[in-house]
Amino acid sequence: MSTLLLVVGVVVGLAYIFRHVVVKGKRCTSKTKLHGKTVIVTGSNTGIGKTTAIDLAKRGARVILACRSKQRGEEALEEIKKESGSNQVVFMPLDLGSLKSVRSFAETFLKSEPRLDLLINNAGVVLQGRTEDGLGMMFGVNHIGHFLLTNLLLDRLKECEPSRVVTVSSMAHNFGKIDFDCLNSHKALGLGNSSMEVFKVYADSKLCNMFMKPVTAFFFKDSVQGAQTTLHCAVEEGIEPLNGRYFSNCTVREVYAKAKDDAAAKKLWELSERLSGLA
Repeated sequence: MSTLLLVVGVVVGLAYIFRHVVVKGKRCTSKTKLHGKTVIVTGSNTGIGKTTAIDLAKRGARVILACRSKQRGEEALEEIKKESGSNQVVFMPLDLGSLKSVRSFAETFLKSEPRLDLLINNAGVVLQGRTEDGLGMMFGVNHIGHFLLTNLLLDRLKECEPSRVVTVSSMAHNFGKIDFDCLNSHKALGLGNSSMEVFKVYADSKLCNMFMKPVTAFFFKDSVQGAQTTLHCAVEEGIEPLNGRYFSNCTVREVYAKAKDDAAAKKLWELSERLSGLA
C-alpha cells in the first residue's frame, strides 16, 4: 500500500481570455463512499474546489476547506454544509502565498485532525505580483505553496495509507517552459504583465505542477464539469497502478517529453526545497 499521487489537467485559468468557450467532458461515475475519511481541498470556497468539496462531503468524508479569505471561506462553509447535508465540513485558513501560513495550517491540522486520507491541491491564481516571501505570485501560489504543504503533510498521509494526493494542473502546461535562470535570479517564472505574458507564466507554473507527479486537467470547463476528473482521481477504485500519472477528462493521458524530463524535475525539486525552507 502507498500514497497515490495523481495529476489532473485543467485550463480554468484561461477563462479570463476565452470567456465563452466551454467544453463538456466525461463525468465521474464512482459511487464510492468516504465515511471515516478526512480530505483537504485547497481553494474550496469557489469554483471547482467548492464543487469538489460538496461532492466529497456528500460521500461522507470529513472535508477541510483550506482557503485564504476567512469571510469567503466561512460563507462557503455554510453553503457546502447546506448543499451536502453534512456537518463534517470545517474551514481552516490557508494562504498559499505565505510560507508562514502554510506551516501554520499544517501545524494546526496535524494537531487537531488524526487522519488525512486525501489531499487535493486545487487552488491557483492567474496573477502577477509577489508573495510575502518575495516569490513570483503564480510560482509561489501555484507551485511552491502546494509543494511545501504536501511535504509537511506527507507523513500523515503515509500513516493513513492507502491515501491519495491529487494536484490540479492544466492543459496550459503544454505551452509552458521552466526558465531556471529567471527563477534563480528573480524567484519568478517571468516578469511581464501583458495578457500573453501572464498566460505564459501561468502555463510555466502549471508545468511545475507536472514535476510534482500528482495531477488532473480541465479545458475551459464550468465548475461541475471541471471537478469531474479531480473526483475521478480522488475516489475511483483500482487506479493505484497509475500512480504519478496525468489525467484529463477522467482518463489517463500521455504528456509531452518536457513534462517527463527527470533532470529538470530533479533541478526543480531541489530549488523548491530551498525556496520553501525544506532544505
